[in-house]
Amino acid sequence: MGYTQIKSVTHGIESAVRYFVPLGQTLEVWQMTLTNHRDTTAQLSLFSSIEFALWDAMDDATNYQRNFSIGQVEIEDGVIYHKTEYRERRDHVAYFACSEPISGFETSRDEFLGAYRGWDSPLAVERGSTSNSVAYGWAPIGSHHVNVNLGPGESQEIIFVLGYHENSVNDKFDPPDSQIVNKRTVKPVIQHFTDSAKVNAAFDNLRSYWDGLLNVLQVETPDSHTNRMVNIWNAYQCMITFNMSRSASMFETGIGRGMGFRDSNQDLMGFVYMIPERARERILDLAATQLATGGAYHQYQPLTKRGNDAVGSNFNDDPLWLVIAVAAYLKETADWSILNEPVAFDNEPGTEQPLLEHLRRSMLYTLERLGPHGLPLIGRADWNDCLNLNTFSDTPGESFQTTTNRDGKVAESVFIAGLFVLAASEMTEIAMHCGNATEAQGYKDAARQIEETVFQHGWDGSWFLRAYDAFGAKVGSAECEEGQIFVEPQGICVMAGLGVENGLAKQALDSVKARLATAHGIVLQQPAYSHYYLNLGEISSYPPGYKENAGVFCHTNPWIMIAETAIGRGNEAFDYYSRINPSAREALSEVHRCEPYVYAQMIAGCDAPTHGEAKNSWLTGTAAWNYVAITQYILGIRSKFHGLEVKPVIPTDWTGFTATRSYRGATYHITVVRRGPGNDVSLEVNNQKIEGTVIPPHEGAVTVIATIQ
Repeated sequence: MGYTQIKSVTHGIESAVRYFVPLGQTLEVWQMTLTNHRDTTAQLSLFSSIEFALWDAMDDATNYQRNFSIGQVEIEDGVIYHKTEYRERRDHVAYFACSEPISGFETSRDEFLGAYRGWDSPLAVERGSTSNSVAYGWAPIGSHHVNVNLGPGESQEIIFVLGYHENSVNDKFDPPDSQIVNKRTVKPVIQHFTDSAKVNAAFDNLRSYWDGLLNVLQVETPDSHTNRMVNIWNAYQCMITFNMSRSASMFETGIGRGMGFRDSNQDLMGFVYMIPERARERILDLAATQLATGGAYHQYQPLTKRGNDAVGSNFNDDPLWLVIAVAAYLKETADWSILNEPVAFDNEPGTEQPLLEHLRRSMLYTLERLGPHGLPLIGRADWNDCLNLNTFSDTPGESFQTTTNRDGKVAESVFIAGLFVLAASEMTEIAMHCGNATEAQGYKDAARQIEETVFQHGWDGSWFLRAYDAFGAKVGSAECEEGQIFVEPQGICVMAGLGVENGLAKQALDSVKARLATAHGIVLQQPAYSHYYLNLGEISSYPPGYKENAGVFCHTNPWIMIAETAIGRGNEAFDYYSRINPSAREALSEVHRCEPYVYAQMIAGCDAPTHGEAKNSWLTGTAAWNYVAITQYILGIRSKFHGLEVKPVIPTDWTGFTATRSYRGATYHITVVRRGPGNDVSLEVNNQKIEGTVIPPHEGAVTVIATIQ
């Protein structure tokens, strides 16, 4: 994991290149091997190529009147240094190096490509030589020309290194009174990573790192697609979302967006067991963007760790996700000291309060913002950023998320109500652990009140309502002409326990199956909105079947999987899991049209002409939630505040499965055996039967036998 390898063979010449970023480095290695399979000697020309960005993505793509005049490079010992703006306010350069002696180079895109040509037919490659151009303005690139002579059966390795390097502001130039980049500290790095043995060692370290992460949980189930996703790809995707959230991909430019507060808190649930120490850091970073009111910036910039003013706050579900994330961290690590960590509000020095106080204010934020029915006010939006009940935008290009034309004192969210009950259950246990029985009772009472309000004003007869709009009208009701039932409240409310005991949960989930489930996953709502609704916002701006307008928004599907396990329906939970499992969907790849190893944000819904086509892969909360759904609820291996729970709710045709789970310093070897059709689980730990399904923390190797009756 963590690398890409590309191989090809043409005209008897095999080329293989491996790309990877060594651990802890700001560089990428291109490890190229050429092999001659001919019977005669091959004389080859190898050309590398990279186009340098100019450090600011937005400016790079728009400010041509400046940017075509600022490009500068240096070439020394065959290394190309990109130093645009280094002469003034920047203290960093990019570099492109080669392990072998070069026959020439290009640093001007025009010279490399030639007039009226593109990257598919560079002139330098066609003629087999470079002109040693030195870019001065226009578009700087890096290209090395290496002559390679290979005898029959002979191979040669050529290593390219593309890197980023910073110098001290006071030590930028060498000599100091020149404009020549100081290369003293970067040359040892280049020398190290153009050495084949050292590069191979770095690659081995990378593989060991990923083996360590992925081996925290390994499973062997009767389903190969589950095994493939749980053991490798889903966990890997969770790490990618940890690093990038939603900020940069084929579908996101990374310009201005930053990392989402809600997104990052949810993503944490998918990686906390692999990198708990970094999860701790992420929690504290997120809490520092919280406002003194308990609200939070909707996004923050990971480099500055400050909230994004351009988007602001008032997405009223955001604060509650911090509670969910901290609870997940505590359950995994038992590091209760994090609650005492002083964390500023809005990163303002002098405002520090213990993290526990941040959690309290998250809860109060909801309770202080209840609407006419006693349900939480939605603000700009809740989890569904496109359900904008206070926007009322009729101006093209206007942001649905940042425009507010109503005072926000009427529109309410049933989804936030369910989320509050879920968060309150976590806060109750946290308060009890901290010895605050009165506070714990307060959370119980608040949750009970919200739950009663949901049953009184948020139940539509066969499913949970979605919301009330700015006029006090129902959203997600059988009374509505369109958008009668939404998936989000059915999932989150049942996850919070609403309706599990009185049968309403089953009724809601039956409605999901009848109204929302398709062969390609569960759509967000039905019927789709056929035209734009001023009072609903962006959700109705999409064509029917796409994105939030009745697309299969994969992020929400795991909530239904988890909800199904809450009422003991393992068959339905696993069925929904399989419908959007990328590995399983490889069988219909011509329809799916997306990578068969990572989750996508959206699959076109049943109202779309491309029903089943996936879009927006990689950076999506689907990764974390599907991992949680399959590992913690269907397979039933989940961390709790006081131990590791093993409580599977698996399909009735499974005879069992095995798993290995590292948890709080111990390794649990788990064997699950089905002896009957139900979901009653009994545990035997190290040959001793225990009461319940939560195993107290152990040391060393632990053997667990779980029997399902």
